Amino acid sequence: MASDPKSSTLRAFPADAAQLRIKIYPEPVLREVAQAIPLDQPEVRANVRAVAERMIDMMHRSEGIGLAAPQVGLPWRLFVVHIPVDGEERTDIDPPTATGTPVVYINPEISKPTGVPSPYEEGCLSLPDIRGFVLRPPVVTITATDLEGKVFTQTGNGLLARCWQHELDHLDGVLIFDRMTQSARLKCRRAIRDLEKLG
Repeated sequence: MASDPKSSTLRAFPADAAQLRIKIYPEPVLREVAQAIPLDQPEVRANVRAVAERMIDMMHRSEGIGLAAPQVGLPWRLFVVHIPVDGEERTDIDPPTATGTPVVYINPEISKPTGVPSPYEEGCLSLPDIRGFVLRPPVVTITATDLEGKVFTQTGNGLLARCWQHELDHLDGVLIFDRMTQSARLKCRRAIRDLEKLG
């Protein structure tokens, strides 16, 4: 379970945003359940903003569409997503399949999964060169807090809904190979073992 969001302490706080680096499996933080962020503390809010901005920059530089705080070594319930609109498969029409601009999700929760779970090949910045098919529902609703401390709720479809689910998994210590179809996991088994040996 996540810690109380009003907790007076937050592990790895304050974080030096400039020193953050993407962690590669089997880094232990990738298997932790992240802590809720106490946004009622002004000093925490300022640090979270700096971290989120750095994470967005890292995500773009790595050509990713999502990045969770545990992936940069912070056991916080925070992730960022940016799925550019292309006017075809990726749109911001309701329910959106893209974000248009980078979005920060603090203490997110997902609900109302809708539709038959479908397979899609997923990759992960913390699992280089590992890809596999993961079954996820095509539509979900997310509730989170933004950098201004405002709670928002949105329903997403397609790639956006999948990205939210992928990033929320990171906050619960779950990686894509935990969710892959059996055949996909078998294909990745050697690559996963190679990463474990390097770690």
